[in-house]
Amino acid sequence: MRQTRIGLGILLVALTLGLVGAAPAAAQDAHGGETASAKADEGGSSLVGLAAAGGMLGAGLVVLGGGLGISRVGASATESVARQPEAQQQIFLYMIITAAMIEGVALFGVVVGLLSVIMYTP
Repeated sequence: MRQTRIGLGILLVALTLGLVGAAPAAAQDAHGGETASAKADEGGSSLVGLAAAGGMLGAGLVVLGGGLGISRVGASATESVARQPEAQQQIFLYMIITAAMIEGVALFGVVVGLLSVIMYTP
């Protein structure tokens, strides 16, 4: 339970960093109509760097979460096979399906995080 709270807290910090950096980058200036990302090309905004940092942090957290999820699935499958060796094939099938789903979500998260780094980096 404590690990879940820590993980959710870290995820919340990563999302906050990403949103704080992304919102000004898409906003228009009230006087000139110039976007914040255009100002960042001139060196006027450091919030674009925060968006890139949030994307990198988010991608790293997704990789950690995916690794922890797959390791828990593998550990549970190993324990289940030790308890019921006759169900080894069925447990292995479910383990592979679950690990593939976790890996797919993790890959999607990494791509989104890295895209945010690429899109908001001047």
